[in-house]
Amino acid sequence: MRTGVWLVGARGSVATTSIVGALALRAGLTGPTGCVTELSELRGPAWPSFADLVFGGHDVAATPLAKRAEALADAGVVPARLVAALGEELAAVDDDVRPAPVGGTQADRAAAVVADLAAFRGRHGLDRVVVVNVSATEPAARPHPAHADPDALAAALAAGEEVLPPSSLYAYAAFTAGCPYVDFTPSTGARLPALAALAARHAVPYAGHDGKTGETLLKSVLAPMFAMRHLAVRSWSGTNLLGGGDGATLAQPDANAAKVASKQRVLGEILGYVPQGDTRIDYVEELGDFKTAWDLITFAGFLGTGMRLEFTWHGCDSALAAPLVLDLARITAAAHAAGRHGPLTDLAFFFKDPLGPAGSGPDAGATADRAPGHALGEQWARLAAFAADLHAGAGTPPAGGAA
Repeated sequence: MRTGVWLVGARGSVATTSIVGALALRAGLTGPTGCVTELSELRGPAWPSFADLVFGGHDVAATPLAKRAEALADAGVVPARLVAALGEELAAVDDDVRPAPVGGTQADRAAAVVADLAAFRGRHGLDRVVVVNVSATEPAARPHPAHADPDALAAALAAGEEVLPPSSLYAYAAFTAGCPYVDFTPSTGARLPALAALAARHAVPYAGHDGKTGETLLKSVLAPMFAMRHLAVRSWSGTNLLGGGDGATLAQPDANAAKVASKQRVLGEILGYVPQGDTRIDYVEELGDFKTAWDLITFAGFLGTGMRLEFTWHGCDSALAAPLVLDLARITAAAHAAGRHGPLTDLAFFFKDPLGPAGSGPDAGATADRAPGHALGEQWARLAAFAADLHAGAGTPPAGGAA
């Protein structure tokens, strides 16, 4: 199943690391560490192989992928030996990275994206193309009446109105082109009623949002422990220090607020209450593509005895995110091939703020009756069952199978 992966933000750190990783896997130069689709519980015939993935995308930056990869190697994000070995392959992918459409109306830009997706699919003889947003975090979208209905949205765009944030314009273009869409960011993306209806109209699946790679991943493991042991969490405070482009973007107050809101929903939904404390995100340029999180948790046990837990998480954001991007592209392509459409709620395992079944509104997924639970174990069970169903439809149960 030849599958295109169209990356919005194709020359960013996450996208470049994903591309280098996929090319290295295809060449047999590395193993699939971090790719959950290669675990025995999830592996099977429904997934396109790494060799079947073809990459392209949009970006506002013009730096060649090979140069971006060299910079990531210098920063310790990807091995320099892989960048040296994959120069020709990276140049070939670079030929399929297009300048992000600018100028004209939003309708013009959406049409340009649709044309680029169609040309990419035809040029490589692809069975389908999955659009994955790994671009910079946006502020929350301003409400607009056109967000409620796909026909009203089409009319507003035709009239030249600027009604969608960039992530949502890409979702609109993807659905119009018949492509699945994955939002790995906390941006609005497909989380508007008009876009949910448009996805249903074109029978395409979508997933999101905000990839879970660090502090929130740990919250989704630790918070259920407190809940299941009936321990009262009194406070939970965290400070996140980020470098790189993501950190610079999140230094902007509106983007920072969107990211913090995504991270904070986890505790209230798992614990059933919101403890004292807050999450901070600070930009530290010197950290580059690495990030550090410090968390302090105070809790009470039997007889009200006060206790505390502290942890430090130091990780490389792109190296944590890239295998999940590959996983999501493979799973979403398989879901599309199986005729699934609408929000892929069983992919909550990958996201801080996963889509609920309605898939509409900027707060969809923010309440327990609309979204899967945030506990990682529960999310894993749902993902494994979803994978088994897709593999069974493809012909063979997943256990021990080969991709």
